[in-house]
Amino acid sequence: MKNGFIKTAIFTFASAILYKLSKKSMQLRKANKEIYMPSKEFFVDSNINGKKMVFLGSSITHGLASKGKSFVDFLNVEHGVNTIKEAVSGTTLAGEEESSYVSRMKNNLNTDENIDLFACQLSTNDQRKKKPIGKISDSYNLEDFDINTTIGAIEYIIEYVQKNWDCPTVFYTCLRKPDPGYELLRNKLFELQKKWHFAIIDVWNNKEIKKMNHNNPYFMADDAHPTCAGYRYGWTPLFVKNLDQMFAL
Repeated sequence: MKNGFIKTAIFTFASAILYKLSKKSMQLRKANKEIYMPSKEFFVDSNINGKKMVFLGSSITHGLASKGKSFVDFLNVEHGVNTIKEAVSGTTLAGEEESSYVSRMKNNLNTDENIDLFACQLSTNDQRKKKPIGKISDSYNLEDFDINTTIGAIEYIIEYVQKNWDCPTVFYTCLRKPDPGYELLRNKLFELQKKWHFAIIDVWNNKEIKKMNHNNPYFMADDAHPTCAGYRYGWTPLFVKNLDQMFAL
């Protein structure tokens, strides 16, 4: 009798988990349907039409949970931005690996191109991969920045962009579940802003997106990665608003 009760309880628990997983899978498929994908039918005239912008990042910039489509693709298709998406999932700002932000920026981007804006994702991977956060330097020289630390890599990227493209720089934060490490890095980014005077699109602290995601759980595949619907209704409008204002000046 007791064994039968235990087996029934286990079966019921397993069934509940499978149901939740199945429901989540169905929601994700729905959120990545063609109707949510970037479409020229929704093209909008604005100050960012025709601007050439680089987007350096990892999975959130790439669109890991949305069939490789992110806000960058919406900017390209629906807002006429000439986008260069340099995004590789799982990569870090810090480090000398070929996949790091710094290495890909130096190896994959053409310094002879005219760039109107350089945007960089504040990676959620550095803490996860145990990259040291580092400290803000007193220097403004490339050779003085320790790219094996996250802050050093950020400063290197900023100065490299100014030296080679002389264009505005924007950093953007990402959504995360409560994460003291990422919150600390975000706070350091605002300290760096005082030194370097770059713009920040603070997705991490955006109440409208958080409320939207709460009311529409299928907008997020997990705590960090949006679905196509999440990019369409959350991320893209926020970027369009901020970037349009920058080029209206």
